[in-house]
Amino acid sequence: MQIASIDNLLKRNQLSVTDSRKKILELFKEHNGAMAHSDIEKKTDEKFDRVTIYRTLQTFVEKGIIHTIPTPDNSVLYALCKDSCSSTGHHHDNHVHFVCDNCNITYCLDSVVTPQVDLPQGFEPKVIDVVVTGICKNCQV
Repeated sequence: MQIASIDNLLKRNQLSVTDSRKKILELFKEHNGAMAHSDIEKKTDEKFDRVTIYRTLQTFVEKGIIHTIPTPDNSVLYALCKDSCSSTGHHHDNHVHFVCDNCNITYCLDSVVTPQVDLPQGFEPKVIDVVVTGICKNCQV
């Protein structure tokens, strides 16, 4: 994504255009999968402190720019949302996530929709996360 479109994305979400926000969005645009807070910390070359990165990620989640992906060890990964997901506070990222056992990259499988779960009466779903593990197409070579 070009700098102008990153600036536009921030402005469209009524966010100030700051160096930290621009750099973190650039990282998401360049990366081929989901990233952890620590990945972002390493890739920003210590330009931004942990708290700045954390607050930026939380703001992006709240605005629907990125979404969270749970991991088996109860940590969180972050991935860019598609345009249809960008309504504030209402993520529409109902797709399956795939974690490669070999390269450890987590992919958003946008074409694979999360299955409908029929819950008992009185239960209302808020978030349904489906994570599939296996070997990605790049590692099967």
